[in-house]
Amino acid sequence: MTATLHWIKTTDPPDHFPDPNQALIEPDGLLAVGGDLSVERLLVAYRHGIFPWYQDGQPILWWSPDPRAVLFPAELHVSRSLRRTLRNNRFTVSIDQDFAGVIAGCARGRSDTGTWITVDMEHAYQQLHDTGHAHAVEVWRDEQMVGGLYGINIGRVFFGESMFSRQTDASKVALVQLIHICRELCIDLVDCQIASTHLASLGSRQISRTEFLKHLNRSTQFPSPTGWARAKLETRPLA
Repeated sequence: MTATLHWIKTTDPPDHFPDPNQALIEPDGLLAVGGDLSVERLLVAYRHGIFPWYQDGQPILWWSPDPRAVLFPAELHVSRSLRRTLRNNRFTVSIDQDFAGVIAGCARGRSDTGTWITVDMEHAYQQLHDTGHAHAVEVWRDEQMVGGLYGINIGRVFFGESMFSRQTDASKVALVQLIHICRELCIDLVDCQIASTHLASLGSRQISRTEFLKHLNRSTQFPSPTGWARAKLETRPLA
C-alpha cells in the first residue's frame, strides 16, 4: 500500500491530525501538510508527538519521526571541558527575559542552510510564550546575549525547538540550565526531535515513536508547572 499525506485545511478543527504512526518512512516522519500555526493546533500537535518544520515558500509541514531523539534529565552528560566552563562562571543565565531575542538568534544561526524559523513561526511561538506555554533560557556575557534555547512545556514534558550559540559552550550552558529547571519543576522528558552529534554528546538518545508516544500519553496529563519565573538559576555542573 502506498502511503499518502494527510492534508489539513485552516478551517479544520485543531485536533484534525492523523495517527502519528501513519507518518511516511521517507522522508522520515512527514505526516501532514497545511493547516495553521494557531496556539490551539500547535498544542494539540505537540501533545501527540507532532511538530511543524518547513521553509519559506512551502506549506506548513507536520512531522513525527521514528525514532525520536530525547533527553531524560537524569541522563545529562557534562564533559570535563563543559564543567570547567560552568565553574569559571563566564556566563550568566536568565529565564524568559528575551524570548523574541532567542528565537531571532536561532533563526540567524540557521541562515547558512535556510532557516525553518519563518516569520509566521516566530509569531506563533511568541503567542505560545505570551500564553504561558513556551519558554526560553538566555545565556549572556558582558550584557550581550551569546546563546540560548526555547521550547514548549506541556505537563512534565519540555519540547525543545531550537538553540543557538555565538560563543563556545553557550548553547550547552543553556541546556544544562534547562535540565536544572526540569529537575526542579519535575519535568521528566526533554524532546530533542531529531538526533545530532551535538545533542548525543550531552546525553540524548533515540527511542521508538511508540515508546515516545507512551511517555507523552503519561507525562502530558499532568498540569504544566507554573514556576518557570521563580526557578533557581545555576551555572554549576549538575551532580
